[in-house]
Amino acid sequence: MKIIDLKFGGTTVGTLDRIVKISKIIISYIKKKYKVIVVTSAMSGVTNELIKKAEKISKNFPNSERDVLLSTGEQMASALIAGKLCDLGFNSRSWMSWQIPIITRGNYSAARIIKIGTDQLKRYLKKGGTPIITGFQGLNKESRLTTLERGGSDASAIMLAKFFKAKRCIIYTDVDGVYTTDPNLTKKAKKIKALSYEEMLEMSSLGAKVMQPASIQDAKLNKVKIDVKSSFTNKTGTQIIGRKKIKDTNIIRGVSFTKNDAKVSLLGVKDKPGVAAAIFEPLYKNSINVDMVVQNISSDGKETDLTFTIKSDDLLKTKRLISKNRKIKFKKLIVDKNVAKVSIVGVGMITTPGVTYRMFQALANKKINILVISTSEIKISVLIQSKNLKKSVELLHKDCLLYTSPSPRDS
Repeated sequence: MKIIDLKFGGTTVGTLDRIVKISKIIISYIKKKYKVIVVTSAMSGVTNELIKKAEKISKNFPNSERDVLLSTGEQMASALIAGKLCDLGFNSRSWMSWQIPIITRGNYSAARIIKIGTDQLKRYLKKGGTPIITGFQGLNKESRLTTLERGGSDASAIMLAKFFKAKRCIIYTDVDGVYTTDPNLTKKAKKIKALSYEEMLEMSSLGAKVMQPASIQDAKLNKVKIDVKSSFTNKTGTQIIGRKKIKDTNIIRGVSFTKNDAKVSLLGVKDKPGVAAAIFEPLYKNSINVDMVVQNISSDGKETDLTFTIKSDDLLKTKRLISKNRKIKFKKLIVDKNVAKVSIVGVGMITTPGVTYRMFQALANKKINILVISTSEIKISVLIQSKNLKKSVELLHKDCLLYTSPSPRDS
């Protein structure tokens, strides 16, 4: 069977008119003789409304019941799409994750797909049916519904493409591809024709909201080819593929940023083995993600300063946990919410010297102070004052993005 996997995001199914439109997109693939698997998100805004209901009825709403509640958003969307396809004369039906089944492992609200049953769906596809599958959810070993992380319908689509050996997974969203940076911040942002899995993973983790990071990781591990396209236009989108297939000679492929960061500094921390672990242990146990970390070298071997970043939403909880932590001693706690993180991303950094200098010099020329730095093989991130965010993104987009050289990938 020639199978193609289509995923439709919340904005693409956000109204009944849009559901009619995407139904026609699905039909266009059916007419090309594809066996089409469709994965849908909830209609835009529905999941947030369900979360509000849970919070209103109880401040201690169980995570297991929260997942059951949130899964209803995708069920509504899948039924509406299937119903419209039937209305247009095509054989279609909705499929809940537990009917397939899609098996997950991990915590409620953050589960990962580990297995998908294929027998029933293969029989249905061979009979000419078009399944509309609820994304974002699965079934755990206790036969309870679980949801994936927000944006998890991407992961559902990727894993379905893997288990059904789909020719391609097409992610339909409200933008016509992945851009070099947020077009809303600078008009000079350009659509990227192709990105490696590694580049897309970094960009998503660093603020680009086109795809969920975990889903890109799944795609890389399972070598699933992805197209990111808009359901509102017929324009060519962005391909996400293996690194060796990328022919672009730009060293830097994108500039990403986040605005919901907070900086936490502990001054005068007793410098001894295990102190960093003691600081971060309660944060880990409370599911607070720590991003950038800097620890100063102790000049006297007695005290040091430690700075790290978290999401601003976690700041109050973090302050409370640190204050109650009897395993650590420090002189002062300083927090700052007026910060933002800017990152440059590109696999060309691996073989190209001077990228760090170029980035730092560009910021220095405009007197933009760097507060914290973190790096990986293919990205450099800096924490800056939030008032300098727009200027920094425009500057780095101009000075770093056009930095090109012959790349070993092209040989």
